[in-house]
Amino acid sequence: MQEQKKKQSQTENFIRKNWHALEEKVVFEALESNPAGLEPGEAASRQSAYGKNALPMKKLPSIWTILLHQIKNPLIFILIAAAILSLALGDAKDAIFILIVIILNSVLGAYQEYNAEKSAASLQNLLKIKANLRRGGKEVEIDSEELVPGDIVLLASGDKVPADLRLLEAKNLASDESFLTGESIEASKKVGRLSENRGIAERTNMAYAGAVITSGRGTGIVVETGTNTEVGQIAEQLSESESASPPLVTRMEKFTKQISVVVLLISVFLAVLLRLQGLDFAAIFFVVLALAVSAIPEGLPVALTVALSIAASKMAKRNVIVRKLPAVESLGSCTVIATDKTGTLTVNQQTARQVFLPDGQRFHISGQGYNGEGSLETEQKNQISDQQQIRLEKLAVSFIMANEGTLTQESGAWTHHGDAMDVAFLALGYKLRISPEAVKSENRLLEMISYESERQFSAAFYEKESTTFVAVKGAVEKILKFCDQMANQDETVSLDPTTIEKQAEALAAQGYRVLGVAGGKHPGYEKKDQYEDEDLPEMVFQGLVAFIDPLRPEVADAVEECKQAGIKVIMVTGDHPKTAMAIAKEVGIVEPDEAVVTGKKLSQAGSLADAEFKSLVNSTHVFARVSPKQKLEIVEVLINQNEFVAVTGDGVNDAPALRRANIGVAMGSGTDVAKEISSMIVTDNNFASIVSGVEEGRFAYDNVRKVIYLLISTGAAEVALFLAAIFTGMPLPLIAVQLLWLNLVTNGIQGVALAFEDGEPGAMKRKPRKTDEKIFNPQMISQTVLSGVTMGTIAFGFWYYLIILQGWDHMAARNIVLLSMVLMENVHVFNCRSEFSSAFKVPISRNYILVMGVLAAQGIHILSMHLPFMQQTLEIEPISIFEWLIVFAFTLLLLLVMEIYKVIRKKMNVQVS
Repeated sequence: MQEQKKKQSQTENFIRKNWHALEEKVVFEALESNPAGLEPGEAASRQSAYGKNALPMKKLPSIWTILLHQIKNPLIFILIAAAILSLALGDAKDAIFILIVIILNSVLGAYQEYNAEKSAASLQNLLKIKANLRRGGKEVEIDSEELVPGDIVLLASGDKVPADLRLLEAKNLASDESFLTGESIEASKKVGRLSENRGIAERTNMAYAGAVITSGRGTGIVVETGTNTEVGQIAEQLSESESASPPLVTRMEKFTKQISVVVLLISVFLAVLLRLQGLDFAAIFFVVLALAVSAIPEGLPVALTVALSIAASKMAKRNVIVRKLPAVESLGSCTVIATDKTGTLTVNQQTARQVFLPDGQRFHISGQGYNGEGSLETEQKNQISDQQQIRLEKLAVSFIMANEGTLTQESGAWTHHGDAMDVAFLALGYKLRISPEAVKSENRLLEMISYESERQFSAAFYEKESTTFVAVKGAVEKILKFCDQMANQDETVSLDPTTIEKQAEALAAQGYRVLGVAGGKHPGYEKKDQYEDEDLPEMVFQGLVAFIDPLRPEVADAVEECKQAGIKVIMVTGDHPKTAMAIAKEVGIVEPDEAVVTGKKLSQAGSLADAEFKSLVNSTHVFARVSPKQKLEIVEVLINQNEFVAVTGDGVNDAPALRRANIGVAMGSGTDVAKEISSMIVTDNNFASIVSGVEEGRFAYDNVRKVIYLLISTGAAEVALFLAAIFTGMPLPLIAVQLLWLNLVTNGIQGVALAFEDGEPGAMKRKPRKTDEKIFNPQMISQTVLSGVTMGTIAFGFWYYLIILQGWDHMAARNIVLLSMVLMENVHVFNCRSEFSSAFKVPISRNYILVMGVLAAQGIHILSMHLPFMQQTLEIEPISIFEWLIVFAFTLLLLLVMEIYKVIRKKMNVQVS
């Protein structure tokens, strides 16, 4: 009994996964259905058992949840602690300053996150449609959500498939499944049992939920609904997979932890030191709190949010829409771009590229896409002769007559309808300066034999000047069977099928889809209800036409730029291996002697934990015929190898990998699913725009580092100033509100202005940052320590001179020390514009906003010296112009020190290299 149950379970599992491999009779038996459809009562019963044909909707988080998420940030915790400490110091003004920072940052971040939290809900839209079906022998229309396994669905051109179907009837049936399979060519459908080991793209007897019927009619039985459909399986993968943490988030988390530890250690060290000097606990408490306030970069969260927002705005101007702010920098951090082929590297429009005449003459075709823009030229790049034009026109008449598509131009815009190959043939006709409308008006169509996958050709009987002709186009091997002669110069000669087949095979090996065209007179035409192959007469083979989904013109340069930037580009597609390799070679992705890795090879290599699987992933730049799960596994392997991975895509099949990647990039013309799950969207579908986004991402990270450098180095200067005063037994040189004034107002204005800095040249010539690189790398540490100590020393010099040597009172001396710190921050921000170049070599034109920011910061401080309220709050007073100039002159020492540092570091780097 146990064995019987186990066997039954295995059988049911086989049926669920292999509908395409079952006999039609077995399918009906397994689903307990029949061609007349389910009875309404049985359908209702199954609805209760199976549930609705819908995908679970993700509940959007409330605004309060999002705000809480913004506050759950280590740096925000530090700021909250600083506010509490400021209250403990007895001055509510300090706490109010910090709370304003927290509120501003949280509101900005929450706004961005709210727009990003619309996950896979659009998957539901794929199934929210009407369905025509047969129930109890009657045709009815219902919401697709009410479908159950066993229902008989009727399909027609333009319909969206409402569930996964096993096809029972298919007449000229074709569907667009590119969103699921990655195939750029419409899938022709047929009935009948297929072998088990067929991938989704090869299951021609199946129609999948979300696909659009592009031509023909058909009938199918529902085999899977809701989450059990192929789309549903992807939805489940999305809910189970986690997005990789963006690089900036990872680095900032480490950075804030470091800041917290440093502040804690300094505070403890200082408390012990002061206690050893005999200070009481109350005095120690207030000194340590003041130092902690000076060390915490209160303006950093706002400055970072602004820096990323500015970068996001710049990306938008370059056709990259950012949905999640940290993604701005993430794209600049990527070490690998895993790109789809169809619609990303290519235009997703079949285009005729070459024409071969039977006598060996070859013609190249310019232009791309579904339009008449382009022309033909000979292999020697010469214009076609009159004789060649006549032969090409005969070819064109045949493929135009045996054509059911339309391609027209209205008000400058091209519109099309019908099968992709039919439309591509019509575009070729226009490039030959032949109007399809004129051809069809001159030749009266008598009968059309539509293309079917089983037939492998389409044909037309037509009449001109009382003579009946026939034209055919389709698979080369099929067309050759109808021919006994072939066109050759001004005459026809005996057919040479071997030579033609070799030409077709050579083109196919280059990734082209090759179709043959033939035509001739039909002396015995008579109208029939059903035409067979033998109804066609012997014809003249007129030529081969080679099609391909062409490469976007900017892509090759973009890939080369990625290589110079140290970014590995790999192609992951569901398309045919030969087509994938042809595009990869043309774009420059593939390396010499590299082979395509197919989904079949990956399956044979085991799971992503197996060494053979990892070896395959690392062995190539081109993956073809891969399933959505395998694409996800490829990304997983790369991430586990410490790569920062950007994944591009436009279909439902790309969604799991888009979500798992460090950065998901969707195409603007892609599915809603891909857009909603991604961190950014490329509106013009141009791979070159992705590379522009990488460049802007690198600029953004550079600016983030500049802002951090500015804020942390000035904080370090305040700490150095305090430590010097404490070690020499002098009073504290600044009070807490003055420290907050420096950190939030002066540096706050300048930090935001610095975020507007345009990118430095050469950003795309640098290798990607190491994945484990910290923000505080040796370069940042050395320049921060040097500039901080220099500023602290200069400020302490003023404090010591005024208090000890001149005997000024504390308030007057603090007024000068505070001014010196403001001026040094005004000067230092120009040092921060570049970590490598001299401040004098960075053009002012790169950031006029910074100049205005510096003037504003200094102007506000001078104004505050003259306003009674601010004088009382900050304990400052006006000074003479002479005193201001003296202080300013000493602060220029900072500029001198940092210029010397950059010269020395540049020489050291040259010697090392």
